[in-house]
Amino acid sequence: MDRLIEFATQHYYLIAAWGLTLAMLLWTENRKSGRSVSPAEATRMINKEGAVVLDIRSKKEWDTGRITGALHIPLADLDRRIGELKADKDTPIIVVCNLGQTAGAATKKLKAAGFNAAVRLSGGMTEWRGENMPVVK
Repeated sequence: MDRLIEFATQHYYLIAAWGLTLAMLLWTENRKSGRSVSPAEATRMINKEGAVVLDIRSKKEWDTGRITGALHIPLADLDRRIGELKADKDTPIIVVCNLGQTAGAATKKLKAAGFNAAVRLSGGMTEWRGENMPVVK
């Protein structure tokens, strides 16, 4: 530990460059994946704006429980099944995965296909369940 502190004090410019690079990487990745919404905001969007919930988890995860009325298209099948989304290009689409990490890739694909109001559920189904939101099996 002493050597790490010694290195950091002697090479502060390298530590600063590493920190800046990490911050830029995180910022870029977050920006690419689009806006995220909390479970409370997602509920409001579903009830007030008629948002479509798109669950991109695997069949096994889908069977453990899902948001009421969610459409199931696994991420691996999204490119070929994107036409199944029965929403116009301005209808909000809430993309749901297990932890909120892979939803970014699906949101990016949806935006490329013209679904400009696509957002991802922050924390995914884990956070949804953590806030005691309703789940159907």
